[in-house]
Amino acid sequence: MAADSFDDECDYLFKAVLIGDSAVGKSNLLSRFSRDEFRLDSKPTIGVEFAYRNIKVGDKLIKAQIWDTAGQERFRAITSSYYRGALGALLVYDITRRATFENLKKWLRELRDFGKPDMVIVLVGNKSDLGHSREVDEEEGKTLAETEGLCFMETSALENLNVEEAFLHMITKIHEVTSQKNLEAKLNEPVKPLIIGKEIIHVDHEVSATKQSSCCSR
Repeated sequence: MAADSFDDECDYLFKAVLIGDSAVGKSNLLSRFSRDEFRLDSKPTIGVEFAYRNIKVGDKLIKAQIWDTAGQERFRAITSSYYRGALGALLVYDITRRATFENLKKWLRELRDFGKPDMVIVLVGNKSDLGHSREVDEEEGKTLAETEGLCFMETSALENLNVEEAFLHMITKIHEVTSQKNLEAKLNEPVKPLIIGKEIIHVDHEVSATKQSSCCSR
């Protein structure tokens, strides 16, 4: 999906990132989610790519901007800009390659070094359609997720299994976190004095209707 500007009708723009080793299926997860496409001849991502998709959460329209980059070490120079402003991440490994699972600790450390403290992270064990070649049990993924406080799903970009669910779960959780932060910010706003002539009247957020009417009638 081509990059386009933030639409006026959208209530939020959420940036999220895909991370994990090379060839775990990050690009196909993104193309399946954004365009419902899968490519068997998918080539390694060079640099950074991103795609958009509009999602309705409750009564809000959210434009999700999902960034995808290569897992190879030689592209690690883009790290800080890649994570900047990201509210969520899909941390992806390949269930048929144990090394990609063992490297998750490294990716988690990077996420926590460069990402926001309240970033929503979903752990994704991809290529569940290749169960006959599995090297990482589903229970291992669940255990790691519980230990690290992450959400967890196994997916198949090829069979379009749990792909939508993984992205939507992340976006919904980001919306919950953002809404909670906005609510807390409003509750913590200082009471602004209402100046009438030379009098300063402090307006309380919980002032009664009677008080409001008498104040306004002056």
